[in-house]
Amino acid sequence: MSETREVVVGYDGSDFSMQALEWAMDEAELRKLPLTVAHAWRWPYGETGEEARSHLRKAAEHVLYHGADCARSCSSITEVTTDLYEGAAAERLTELSAGAELVVVGSRGMGTLARTVVGSVAGYVAAHARCPVVVVRGPGPIPVPLHRGAVVLGITDDTPDVAIAFAFDEAALRGLDLLAVHAGHIRAVAWGTAMPPVSDVEITTHMVEEDLLRRLRPWRDSHPAVPVRTRFVTASAKEALVELSREASVVVVGGARATGRLGSVTRAVLRHGASPVAVVPVTESMPQAGSAPPGEN
Repeated sequence: MSETREVVVGYDGSDFSMQALEWAMDEAELRKLPLTVAHAWRWPYGETGEEARSHLRKAAEHVLYHGADCARSCSSITEVTTDLYEGAAAERLTELSAGAELVVVGSRGMGTLARTVVGSVAGYVAAHARCPVVVVRGPGPIPVPLHRGAVVLGITDDTPDVAIAFAFDEAALRGLDLLAVHAGHIRAVAWGTAMPPVSDVEITTHMVEEDLLRRLRPWRDSHPAVPVRTRFVTASAKEALVELSREASVVVVGGARATGRLGSVTRAVLRHGASPVAVVPVTESMPQAGSAPPGEN
């Protein structure tokens, strides 16, 4: 009998962790999984007495139980548990990811900096987790959107199957379109010796988008209710995904391949994207290619 996995959310009582909690509750409800609300604390001032540490621990317990109470009272999740940890939040969330279906964290950015800064916890977990990580961006509670954007999948020749599968599953769970985006350059075509090389944008775009549809066919077949669109853009992948994130419900990108280091495109989307970003790693426990139809908190 397989072990039931869970959705894990890092929670510290801040506005951005409230965003993460709301996203995690949605995920747990849609996936019909238990939710674990995690909070880490540690004494920051060197050696101290047990009484002072006890007061800080009680404050941490209060924060954690507040998050758990919110999840229990504002959702239909049948099982909400808590995880209180003395130590680094990033390390604890990474540990918990080994038994999780998904880890959700808030971006540490506030105000203007929210568009350009990802906190150390979010960045570390996104790079080292053993399961997909959703980094929910923004300084305050999630507004009710007037228009739900698509699940945007950044796709290259090296995009792992697990990232494609996650994007399709997310689109299916949330009832959203999926937009697969590939960035590249238009090759120059020479029509004759008397003419200089010119780029044929329409031909190249059509060919690339048809190739994308062929690659996505196994997941399209297994998710027939998900409307799928493809787009070829001549901008850099970083610029294209950041721009598309302004209207997306979530942007899905590939994560680290057991190196603990994210690629430049993934780092850029995490730093500058306007929507939640799902980082899907390749790990030994995840099916590989050809597997189609899978501050502190």
